[in-house]
Amino acid sequence: MTTVLIADDQPMQRLGFRMLLESQDDMTVVGEASNGTEAIRLVDLHRPDVVLMDIRMPGLDGIEATRRVVATGARTRILIVTTFDLDEYAYDGLRAGASGFLVKDAQPEELLAGIRAVAAGDAVVAPSLTRRLLDAYIHHLPPSATTRPPEEDPRLAPLTDREREILTVIGRGWSNAEIGERLHLAESTVKTHVGRILAKTGTRDRVQAVILAYDTGLVTPAP
Repeated sequence: MTTVLIADDQPMQRLGFRMLLESQDDMTVVGEASNGTEAIRLVDLHRPDVVLMDIRMPGLDGIEATRRVVATGARTRILIVTTFDLDEYAYDGLRAGASGFLVKDAQPEELLAGIRAVAAGDAVVAPSLTRRLLDAYIHHLPPSATTRPPEEDPRLAPLTDREREILTVIGRGWSNAEIGERLHLAESTVKTHVGRILAKTGTRDRVQAVILAYDTGLVTPAP
């Protein structure tokens, strides 16, 4: 059973999410929050698997709430769900440690699939944002993040050559199936490599691995 906390300042939006989630046999809603401060308190109380986190809320917003939840080291994953299909929110949310980003006009099955994927440790980004995020992300990094050559970054030191190769293509947006097909590996082998990459680099999930690939210069944006 996947436990979910809903954080949104609109009561009708929370009700809609709750009705959808509670129609599923494998999900349960453990609480609702109307602002970031309340979301943090309820995460600490209930330890949900996933938080559906709105961005624009009164008081503490969803970006800062995400940052604080991630900083606690909790196993809870954050899926940002917002009305605003704008890159700056995606960058800020993913940078804060969110495991996914979807807009509120996503189809119900997309939202449910996103929750399940995030709970399993996978990355979820709205399809309309994926390429723009990957191509433009580096322009939103501080200058110091791109000054060190990849071979000198200590976060990459534990990786084998194959793991570094796979981290690079993860950063380019390849799925496990695409990695397996193009690198002639079984998908189960790819999953094993991805798990080892996350463990060795201390990244929480695939989204954070993508950020690492850009941070360290393994991947640069398309021209």
